[in-house]
Order: sequence, then structure tokens, then C-alpha cells
Amino acid sequence: MDPVTMIVTALAAGAAKGAGESASTAVTDAYRALKAGLARVFGGNAPAELVLAQHGTDPDAWQGPLTKLVTETGADRDEQILTAARKLLELSDSSGSRAGTYVVNAGGANIANIGDHARQNNTFGAVPGPASDMKGRGDLGVQW
Repeated sequence: MDPVTMIVTALAAGAAKGAGESASTAVTDAYRALKAGLARVFGGNAPAELVLAQHGTDPDAWQGPLTKLVTETGADRDEQILTAARKLLELSDSSGSRAGTYVVNAGGANIANIGDHARQNNTFGAVPGPASDMKGRGDLGVQW
């Protein structure tokens, strides 16, 4: 799972489980910690804080704007936020956590594709034709 998806998924799980009366104190605390970390990164930006607050009431409707904010603000690269998101997911979805769903290790990777239902096709050993054959095909003959 990529970091942005992990953060947004954790917030949705926290909104579903962390806000209810049946939620454990640990889940509620982890949800609050993740929201507080995001509020810190959003740095008093009123529209961003509104998106964060509204996401808690309707995660499906606010997923897109929140995903954009997490990416634009660099929250997906903030170790405290990533740690809080992992912890919340572990507490709210222990079976997924035990299965390693929320572990991302791309150390040393030159090519990576991380996330649920991700698809990547690589062709090795193909020799690109002359530069004239690459016209309109993108950089180095790679088609996207």
C-alpha cells in the first residue's frame, strides 16, 4: 500500500471505528494522533483543516480532496504521520496488519509498484530501434 493510500485508509478506518462508543481507547487515541499530525502538517490552512474535519464525517465524499492535500503538503513523507497511520491500521484491522498489508519496504528498488490492485509490465532485453522509430513514443521508446 502506498503511503498516501495508507494515510487516507487509516483515517477512514479511524472515522469508522475511532469515533464510535465501542472503539477501544487505543484506537480512539491513535485516530486523534493521526489527525493531530495532519493538522500540524497542514499548518493552519483553513481549507485543509475543513477537509480533514469533513473527512471524519463522510470519508467517501472527502477522500479525493484529502488525498490531494496529503500529497501536496508532503504528509505522505512525514515519518510521524506514517507511524501514526500504521499504528491506527494495526489497531483497527489486526488481521490485515498480521498479513503484512500495511508494510511498505522499497529499499534499494529501482523500479517499484506499490498498492492494492497495482499492475506493472516490464520488458527486459528488448533493444530499442533507431531514434526515428521512437517518434511519439515517449522517452527511450517507453509507451505509457
